[in-house]
Amino acid sequence: MAKKSMIERDKKRQRMVDQYAAKRAALKAVANDKNASVEERFKATLALAELPRNSSATRVRNRCQLTGRPRAYYRKLKISRIMLRELGSNGEIPGLVKSSW
Repeated sequence: MAKKSMIERDKKRQRMVDQYAAKRAALKAVANDKNASVEERFKATLALAELPRNSSATRVRNRCQLTGRPRAYYRKLKISRIMLRELGSNGEIPGLVKSSW
């Protein structure tokens, strides 16, 4: 189980990403627009730098929804490998069969 503080920190970051997503997208569009003037692009870049760092989507860590484990995360299922194995062994994941030979 991951530390509660780290799980909460990631939740806070995700809320900030959702809050600033539209503003970041608009500023990035202006900054990357080759037809805009150099001054406009520079102002957009400065405004983008003024936004909180935690509003960037790259700062959010993928975590297991059951345990909060940050590593060995399966995106499709949103759980870690350990929970995948445990749930699969219990027969709680449809279509997953534990192999044995």
